[in-house]
Amino acid sequence: MLVILALIILFHVVSAVLLFISTINNAWWTLGEISVDLWQMCNGTNPCTATDAKDYEGFVQTVQASMILSTILCCVGFFVFILQLFRLKQGERFVFTAIIQLLSCLCVMTGASIYTAEHLNFHSDLKDGEYGSSFILAWLAFPFTLFSGLMYLVLRKRK
Repeated sequence: MLVILALIILFHVVSAVLLFISTINNAWWTLGEISVDLWQMCNGTNPCTATDAKDYEGFVQTVQASMILSTILCCVGFFVFILQLFRLKQGERFVFTAIIQLLSCLCVMTGASIYTAEHLNFHSDLKDGEYGSSFILAWLAFPFTLFSGLMYLVLRKRK
């Protein structure tokens, strides 16, 4: 039981780290030394500038909000799990933690999907670029949070 608990906690922490890095790091779209994230565009020689998103502002804000919300929900889910670990009676399931983690999964999937669908509109002048590491980490966080949420749904508290 202790090994399973340690693995579940490790899995949840890895999910949170993936979400933090993908949301904060400046590498959702790259082209040479130019890297773009959800908030700014950085060039290797010039300082970073805010992303100018007048034409597609709604899409960018939706991706920003869903990634921030998924990160917050993942962190809240971890604290709820710790609380439930000490408060639940033997044999009960971690349903509330599972719901929070699955909502985090839904948010990261929504944000990454919208970015995937609209990335050419976001970066019309950088069409030759490619997805960066933060974008890939966001998509990696999706199955991690999904699997973590499903593990919490199935898990029962034991002695």
